[in-house]
Amino acid sequence: MIGKGVSIRYAKYLEAGSDLIVEDYAEINCLSRQKIICGNRVSIGKFAIIRPSNSYGGEIGEGLKIGNNSNIGPYSYIGCSGYIEIGDNVMISPRVSIYAENHVFNSIDIAMKEQGVKKQFVKIEDDCWIAANSIILAGVTIGKGSVVAAGSVVTSDIPPYSVVAGVPAKIIKQRRQTS
Repeated sequence: MIGKGVSIRYAKYLEAGSDLIVEDYAEINCLSRQKIICGNRVSIGKFAIIRPSNSYGGEIGEGLKIGNNSNIGPYSYIGCSGYIEIGDNVMISPRVSIYAENHVFNSIDIAMKEQGVKKQFVKIEDDCWIAANSIILAGVTIGKGSVVAAGSVVTSDIPPYSVVAGVPAKIIKQRRQTS
């Protein structure tokens, strides 16, 4: 099901399983080295943006894989210039941003815009919940069964079954008991 005003650019780089839902005014730029791959029963919310490549002639990005029964919430931004892998049964709430690159800014003699970017892998393992307004930064793995509290900024790896919150996100609780 494709909603009103949806933009899917370079659709030949899109692979979708059954029951893909793309809600109104979402934008998916599929031009990427490893494609945009959606499993079964994936939904992409209203006004969400998936962007592996700059539409104006920049370097081609790596791409995105979304597992079965996972969703990207309304108004979310998935910047998959570095590869992003989202597992099965992952809930991504509204206004979540995921970035798989960071600008290089080492030199003060060269404009930051001209120093390029560093692409990094981002992985969200199965059965995670990324709550509203969270930001996931490049190079991060969020372990299976984890919860990222609303408004958190994840700057480093999160172990499985953790609940994290804050800026930067810190573990506040474990979901499973240790013996």
